[in-house]
Amino acid sequence: MAKLVITEEEVMLADAARGFLDDAAPVSHLRGLRDSGQTQDAALWKSMAEMGWAGILVPEDAGGSDMGHAAAGVLAGEMGKTLVSSPFIATAVIAATALRQASDTRATEALRQIASGDVTYALAVDESAKFNPEASQLEARREGNGFRLSGEKRFVVDGGNADRMLVLARTNDGLTLFDLPTDRPGITREAKAMIDNRNAALVNFDNVEANGEDVLGEVDDAMRVLKPALEAGQAALAAEMAGLAAGAFGMTVEYLKERKQFGIPIGAFQALQHRAAHLWCECEVTASAILNAGRALDQDPENASMAVSLAKARATETAQLAVQEGVQMHGGIGMTDAFDMGFYMKRARVATEWLGDYGYHANIIAQARGF
Repeated sequence: MAKLVITEEEVMLADAARGFLDDAAPVSHLRGLRDSGQTQDAALWKSMAEMGWAGILVPEDAGGSDMGHAAAGVLAGEMGKTLVSSPFIATAVIAATALRQASDTRATEALRQIASGDVTYALAVDESAKFNPEASQLEARREGNGFRLSGEKRFVVDGGNADRMLVLARTNDGLTLFDLPTDRPGITREAKAMIDNRNAALVNFDNVEANGEDVLGEVDDAMRVLKPALEAGQAALAAEMAGLAAGAFGMTVEYLKERKQFGIPIGAFQALQHRAAHLWCECEVTASAILNAGRALDQDPENASMAVSLAKARATETAQLAVQEGVQMHGGIGMTDAFDMGFYMKRARVATEWLGDYGYHANIIAQARGF
């Protein structure tokens, strides 16, 4: 059983992250990006890389700090509190974890570039409205010593900005994962800003050439590499959503203290106190589930699936509850664009769908328990 106590090192990491993000990336920073038609701030990501965040899961011999998944969750949670838009999960968590499964020189160099902040990644697995990587049908047809990729990937988060993509394709006897530059001839990207002001791309592969060096892991055995990477991403996304819930809860509590009716703060009303207390309890339980998922990935990654799915499912419910209660307890202003709660609600909605929604992860838990 993982010890569900945050370490002193993780506390220091959280404090440092909060100090930096409060100054460099408050919610107003996201609003500014949206108003200027941008979805990410390259200079902000470079600063994060200089602080070592991009290398949180990169081995030390490749320029990273290798602090582990629980520490990555600490960073993701702090980013969630102020809705930081960055390639952290796609690049520093998912891509870094996938690349660690390969021990070749090319993978080591790619990890080094991630840690330095010089390269960003996107994950191209979705093809339908729901997350289901094992149903991927994008074709990787054998041609000589290489492949030709043809098909389409949807909902490629960060796909409009990324330098490289991890692409899941169907080969003769299974699924194969490719690590491709986004400017490879035959790849076209249609990037759009989502409601949470992150970008996602529709990516078309028109007879794209790939060779053996582009394969990450083994041909026809993508999930050996991809499964750990997906679980790392799901755990980090759950941590971000828990941070989002904490941020929305903090805003709501401050409003309950300040807003007055009949001459007294509305936070004095017992009905609102009960709702706030319930939300606080949900946030605390979810935080424990997320720390457990991070510890499981660090200590027993082969058996972490249920802990990760529990964290993502709980984080989804808690984030949705936090933003709904936040809007309701703020009253009419909670629905206006001038107020920040709407940004939290939109991010919660997108994060719910990415890397598997509540139903997807609840099904994994049910199967693990024999239901």
